[in-house]
Amino acid sequence: MARALIQGASRGLGLQFCRHLLKSAPSTYVFATCRNPSSADDLRLLRDSYPERLEIVELDVAQEGQIKNAAELVKERSNGSVDLLINCAAMLHPSGKGETSLKDVSGIGLLDTFSTNTIGPLLMAKYFAPLLAKGSGSFGQPSEDQKKKHTGVLVNMSARVGSITDNVLGGWYSYRMSKSALNMATKNLSLELGRGRGKVICVCLHPGTVNTDLSRPYHRNVPKDKLFTTEYSVECLMSIVDKLSMDDTGKYMAWDGQEIAF
Repeated sequence: MARALIQGASRGLGLQFCRHLLKSAPSTYVFATCRNPSSADDLRLLRDSYPERLEIVELDVAQEGQIKNAAELVKERSNGSVDLLINCAAMLHPSGKGETSLKDVSGIGLLDTFSTNTIGPLLMAKYFAPLLAKGSGSFGQPSEDQKKKHTGVLVNMSARVGSITDNVLGGWYSYRMSKSALNMATKNLSLELGRGRGKVICVCLHPGTVNTDLSRPYHRNVPKDKLFTTEYSVECLMSIVDKLSMDDTGKYMAWDGQEIAF
């Protein structure tokens, strides 16, 4: 049985990734992490529907100790391997709105945003990479070339606004910077985890503008045909994941499969 871990699964894209995998990949066991399982009502309802294939794990991505403990628990439950890790948890800013000018920038805002959006996913990679290196290669495209065989897939949910090249509007200092840094971390991971026998494909994916709590304050500025449901976005993203190979590791791609300039 393949094993997937969705970090930040209590709502939004993370919850939908869990739903998609449970419905569309019947041979996959899903570990779903969130900060407060007792208040994750939708996730608990999903577990009630799939009690044999969904396990909820408490994990605050801003707490390294909890990440380490979660990795140890998953290792015990999964016979030491994970095939797919998707880092979903993210914040726009602790205030709920991105900074519109320099005067809105604060040290605590930057630190909190980086902790969730950048440092957390990198620490997830640190503790779960050994499990991904022992995966079965169940996600992505298998290769006949031994040098290009992969064991696991690591997906970091990024955003187009993390592109330095694409930035023509400015603003959103904390969020833009945290996603740019996440892109760099993912590129680094693709190089390090692409060596040796247990190769891991590492990519950054932009889900589009999705109807979630993170983007809700800005929905009025988004054309209706550009505001995606979580169902549509995850369908597109999983289509990309299913086609990944070692030739794609290190890439930064949008929901439609198009590469984004860093």
